[in-house]
Amino acid sequence: MKLDARDIAILKVLSGDGRITNADLAAKVGLSASPCWERVRRLERAGLIEGYGARIALKKLGPAITVFVTVELTDHTAQAFRVFERHIERVPEVTACWALGGGFDYLMQVITRDIDAYQVLMDTLLDADVGLARYFTYVVTKPVKGPGGPPFEVLIG
Repeated sequence: MKLDARDIAILKVLSGDGRITNADLAAKVGLSASPCWERVRRLERAGLIEGYGARIALKKLGPAITVFVTVELTDHTAQAFRVFERHIERVPEVTACWALGGGFDYLMQVITRDIDAYQVLMDTLLDADVGLARYFTYVVTKPVKGPGGPPFEVLIG
């Protein structure tokens, strides 16, 4: 799909504020409401906009820790990767997981109530026969920079 400057402007605004009204979005990107709405729908249909969400202040909900976990599998076959990935998709505490090239097979982001709950989760994964050989735990001590929108200026130029 070929993107023009208005499409990129729409993506940039929506990546920072997914709740913006169509009228406000249209004004920010220099379009009238109807053509702006059509462009957003086209970007959604093309899969460039995957969804909309909210950033939640976890500390206001109660105790929570974020842990990054590097994972190595016992086997490196396509089937082994599929088994692990299918299992991880069903684990709610694993809020993100990336397959990696290099020294580790996966990087997981895990959010639990506390370190004890995290260890129970990891023990359960080890017992689940999903090919987990070893893992390394990195506990987040403080957020420095949270998830943001993509760096459009760098990616598109």
